Amino acid sequence: MKIIVGLGNPGEKYCYTRHNIGWLAIDAWLGNVSWSKNNRFNALIHEDGDCLFVKPLSFMNDSGYVVRKIMDYYNLIPKKFGIINKKGEDLSDSLMIIHDELDLNFGTWKIVKDSSSAGHRGVQSIINHLKTQKISRLRLGIKNDLLKTKIPADKFVLQAFNQNEKNSLPEIFSAIDIKKLF
Repeated sequence: MKIIVGLGNPGEKYCYTRHNIGWLAIDAWLGNVSWSKNNRFNALIHEDGDCLFVKPLSFMNDSGYVVRKIMDYYNLIPKKFGIINKKGEDLSDSLMIIHDELDLNFGTWKIVKDSSSAGHRGVQSIINHLKTQKISRLRLGIKNDLLKTKIPADKFVLQAFNQNEKNSLPEIFSAIDIKKLF
């Protein structure tokens, strides 16, 4: 089982914000599929073959709790002494996190494994809950000239994409074949 998690915030007001690019990417790749609300995980889920696509319904900074519950449920975290999970375990073959990245220009993307959160609180929450940074991550660039004007990062990520960016998203997403990334 491969778990593919798009990070974002629930609610209509966040739908087209930069912070929700993970959700938008998954929606673009899957098209018009049905999502099931899973109360156990506090997430929307869609199963496609051996892939479980996940959109956490917690807010971004609490994403780790949702991811941990899913990883535990599917027994994807190796245990030490039968009950305690190992620290620093490599989960990159079973988990892919898709998230916004302030350090990359809009329209660019990068795959990383075994990398720090670089200040991304949603990613840090996941690292903290899993006790490892050895996870696959698809970092989707959101930086633009507006960020260079020294707007605070927390305000910038919660702004909606401008119209040109919004129009470019389908082309950006179509250039990435998610099922071949890990």
